[in-house]
Amino acid sequence: MLIVALAIAGFFIELQLFLAYDFNTQSPPVAPLGVVILVALANMAVSRFGRGLSRKELLTIYCMVTVGAPLIAHGTVLWMLCITIGQRELARTMTDWPSAFFQYIPSWFAPSDAGAVEGFFRGDSTVPWALWLQPLLLWGLFFLALYGANLCLLVIFRRQWVTHERLSFPVAQVPLEAIQDGDRGVGRLSRSRALWIGFGVVFVLALEERLAGVLPWLPTIPATSDIVLVPWQRVGPLAGIGDFTISFWPTGLGLAYLIPKELSFSVWFFWYLRVAETVAAIAAGVTPMKPQDYWGTEFPAPYYQGAGAVLALGALAFWSGRHYLAQAVRLAVRGEREDDIISPLGSRLALLGLGLAIAYMLGFCLAAGMRLVVAVVLVTLVLTFHMVWARLRAENGMSFIGFPYSAGALMEDPLGTAILRPRDLVTIHAVAWTYWPGWGEGSEVITGATLDALKISTAARIAQRPLLLAMLGAFGLALVVGCAVILTGTYHRGFWNYDLLYSSWMIVTMRNQGQANFDGIMHPTGVNAESTTAVAGGMAFTFLLAVMRTRFWWWPLHPVGYLAANVWGTQSWWSPMFIGWLVKTLVIRYGGLRLYQKTMPAAVGMILADRLLSFCWPVVVALARS
Repeated sequence: MLIVALAIAGFFIELQLFLAYDFNTQSPPVAPLGVVILVALANMAVSRFGRGLSRKELLTIYCMVTVGAPLIAHGTVLWMLCITIGQRELARTMTDWPSAFFQYIPSWFAPSDAGAVEGFFRGDSTVPWALWLQPLLLWGLFFLALYGANLCLLVIFRRQWVTHERLSFPVAQVPLEAIQDGDRGVGRLSRSRALWIGFGVVFVLALEERLAGVLPWLPTIPATSDIVLVPWQRVGPLAGIGDFTISFWPTGLGLAYLIPKELSFSVWFFWYLRVAETVAAIAAGVTPMKPQDYWGTEFPAPYYQGAGAVLALGALAFWSGRHYLAQAVRLAVRGEREDDIISPLGSRLALLGLGLAIAYMLGFCLAAGMRLVVAVVLVTLVLTFHMVWARLRAENGMSFIGFPYSAGALMEDPLGTAILRPRDLVTIHAVAWTYWPGWGEGSEVITGATLDALKISTAARIAQRPLLLAMLGAFGLALVVGCAVILTGTYHRGFWNYDLLYSSWMIVTMRNQGQANFDGIMHPTGVNAESTTAVAGGMAFTFLLAVMRTRFWWWPLHPVGYLAANVWGTQSWWSPMFIGWLVKTLVIRYGGLRLYQKTMPAAVGMILADRLLSFCWPVVVALARS
């Protein structure tokens, strides 16, 4: 019921009314966390008159909702449905597209009927379910296979990341800290004074900021927005500094306080290293721009460095779990079962599920006309991206960053598009929803939520096999409901009438995917030496940082911080990382670990208030408008 309610609420709040940009997604989650907190409050009231839900049951609801709710959002199901059909709509103006690559698009990717396309984008129509049945079935199974493959990989790597490395899991700490056992085993909200002090301060300030937006006579206190201290100097080398801003974003501050100090330190340190590189590049003759605006391959090529960091971190993630993967293979071959190693699925079931899921994804790509070797590379990159996103969420909570270089770009840019056939290119761009955009808006949110659920189940002693079955059921239900709600709503209102689209990346990216098909086929490119060098350099530096952390316990620089500094968006949230790092350093230095442990709930409360208000505010506004 909660998933169905969030599907309808998410559609109206995010797409129909555009009262929130990412209502059902983000990391930490917005609507899922807000709903579970409200359920916990209701549970406390109901338990006075009878039996209420236990803490384990409340946390199980949270895990199910965090896996299911993100499917009903613009960056997941809507993005999956609109990519291919959108190219047919855009062909009204891009008249050279049809003759260049439409013949390579499989008929089962999306309806090609003119009426179906027009109804999707202009509205005032009903869904032609007969035309959508095959695309929905095949794409839905692909999404299910992607989730199944990620789930099996996370189960295999769980012991390495949860038990052996003891990653901090800052996002999972929020529900674990906020929901506690009460009297008679009934789940209730935490009694921690520090948590509610942090919650209260952020809630009041953030609420005042929102009220000031609708009540002009209220003074504005920028509790969540950026404050520009020194505006951008447009000429000279100092233009590389960009706007010098400071932000008190509560979620960023809370995460920085919860994660290891070397992580938060590395984020702002590498950001200013990137700024220094930009200043040096401008002094050497590069066109003056802000650090975040350098998208090209010329020095410092930050986003290409970041792409190398993604690949290196993916390789390190699989390398760190190689022993558990090898052990799972041995146990599966011998037919042995050792739940302590591959809990909760067992070795054979985990590997079988992984194999079947990958086999479907490869079969899908082959049926679309992609060559096997290209399909293997694509599926490997997609799964690697999802594992890195999940590990980022577990290690420092920053799976809200967008990777600087997509899996599709990695297959096209360094070695060129001349080695790819037309059907390879069309399929690579058709599955862009699996690896783009990131920023806590896409399918990667579900992978990270699944890893968080495994941590929560371990910490709260929840039976993991029933939990995984419940999460799979929630995913399947949300996928069906999400497709039905979004298609029905889109054919009624019209894709072009969604106000959110004009404040997001969707329209531009949809056009870019079609243009990439056209350019790759009509104007194939060769090896790009500059981008290849920058990507290789980013990989090498990330490996170096990882080796230094392994060899020297005092080494302060973390490879994840290097990645986080070389993505778009760091210009806004480097300062919360700096402030959180500074406060944590001072607390530990002068108050010791005891004081830090006492104040940790305050950081959780800050995150909780920020997310709860982000959930409640658009709901209240939507109800007021109705």
